Amino acid sequence: MRRIIITIAAMALSAAPASASAQAIAGQWTNYKKNVVVQVERCGAAYCGRVVQASAKAQAKARKGGTPNLVGTQILTGLKPIGDGKFRGKAFVPKRNIHATATVRQLSDDVMQVQGCVLGGLLCDNEKWTRVTS
Repeated sequence: MRRIIITIAAMALSAAPASASAQAIAGQWTNYKKNVVVQVERCGAAYCGRVVQASAKAQAKARKGGTPNLVGTQILTGLKPIGDGKFRGKAFVPKRNIHATATVRQLSDDVMQVQGCVLGGLLCDNEKWTRVTS
């Protein structure tokens, strides 16, 4: 009986950081140029990110790439926790009109790294995003 209680307690403790990280990823984030703001929130069993604000220059680059309306575009989809403060899903890069595998890693409460990879991980790019505070 004692072993069962210890096992259950260990499982509960190991699940707590993932839950805390999952809650921390929700919110508004801006890219390193601070010209796009993305709202990350629950979408079913995962997290998604939608552009809620963008500079005129960012919108023009997106239009040139084939995305007529940057604001409202979902650029992160299906982000699910994979452990260690990381999430995996899909990313859409509006200025290039491409989809990539996304890995989001929570670096702190207010900073996360967003990485997108194509061609099975042969080409990757990443950015650090910061939380938007009111």
